[in-house]
Amino acid sequence: MPFSIGKIGYHRILRRAIALIMSPTKPCIPIPPPLMMSEEGSFAHQTLTQRWLTIIQRAIASNNYPTSITQSLDNLRQELPYGIVRSLTCETQPDLEAWNTYMSPYQGKRWIDIPWYPAEVYLYRRILEATHYFQPGKWHRVDPFEPQKHSSLAKVMSAIETMSGKINTFVDAQGQWNRTDLIALFYFALWGNRIDLSLFPTDAGESQRMNIEAYREQANLLVDHTPQITDHIAHLKGVRIDLILDNAGFELFCDLCVADFLVNSGIAQPVYLHLKPHPVFVSDAMIKDVQHTINVLSQHSNQDVQSLGERLKNYIDNGNIICCDDSYWTAPLAFWEMPERWRDQLNQSQLVIIKGDANYRRLLGDREWDYTTPWEDIVCYFPAPFAALRTFKAELAAGLQPDQIKRLNQEDPQWLTNGQWGVIQFFNPRQ
Repeated sequence: MPFSIGKIGYHRILRRAIALIMSPTKPCIPIPPPLMMSEEGSFAHQTLTQRWLTIIQRAIASNNYPTSITQSLDNLRQELPYGIVRSLTCETQPDLEAWNTYMSPYQGKRWIDIPWYPAEVYLYRRILEATHYFQPGKWHRVDPFEPQKHSSLAKVMSAIETMSGKINTFVDAQGQWNRTDLIALFYFALWGNRIDLSLFPTDAGESQRMNIEAYREQANLLVDHTPQITDHIAHLKGVRIDLILDNAGFELFCDLCVADFLVNSGIAQPVYLHLKPHPVFVSDAMIKDVQHTINVLSQHSNQDVQSLGERLKNYIDNGNIICCDDSYWTAPLAFWEMPERWRDQLNQSQLVIIKGDANYRRLLGDREWDYTTPWEDIVCYFPAPFAALRTFKAELAAGLQPDQIKRLNQEDPQWLTNGQWGVIQFFNPRQ
């Protein structure tokens, strides 16, 4: 019988052959489609014309800024969305040259006319410039979003109490665990990503922002690779595992529970937590957000919460959990543009867990892929086995089935952006 690769296989091989010619260092990536832009009617357009203005206004309202900073923030608001993008000024921060290089292709263009992801990340960098975040003085290293982060964490303490009791039972005294608990923990970590302060402010109703039993939900999970992930983890013992984190608050608590499980069970030694070096996307987690969260847990009156907090504190003190940050995590670069130093770092990992919508956008290069594009065809460039846990908050996806897309378009027209649908996707480039 003659060998046949079929139509799909032929096109996949053709894409990879062309990509090899175009990009010898990343031969598996198909030729990417156009970057996401802010076309009228898109969620990106709504973000640029409405959400960003609200985000800046909330930063002003939640901080006691002097008139000069308030005026600078208001000036930034007035630039959006039709003002001209300018370079950073009046700073000596080490990332200044890098940012001016990143944004040089867009100089002289309007905010609304440049690709969505670079514009979005640059907005937050401009907020830091306006609030004197990098300048000596009273506002040096003052997070403009910290009041919102702390308020968000305080409002979910009842859920944290409930979940701490569950998490403390997932690993017994001998380090034994079962797959059902681990899968539940991944669901828990996934749906914790719903709470995003750039979408839902701290005064939003809790029923809108979270569901205490959300970790049980599977109906809204469009791709579920947890069996493959648990198969992979079952063979690991005392290895390096990395978590590329997303939001502070309840989601960070969820992610710390994952780290706790991995160390407590003996699977990981150590767990690296990769955090943002400065504020971005309102609620993205920094090292000091980890410290604040663990302090809140360890000082809580509830014994289960306190026990979890003390265990996490000890793991960090003993090097079982290592917190680190780097400017790459706030750069407007796709993950396939990862610097070689980070490829070398992550290549040492036996599993990388990638959280959140913004990181997922970077995995896909923030490009307009057909939603049915095979997941592995895009992400095969990644240097280590990884799992992406993402709730949908942007109009891009990969690895979905045509019937899913048709059904969702009919049942929930906002499914791509309302944070109510999710995926857990796994790929192992070493197999």
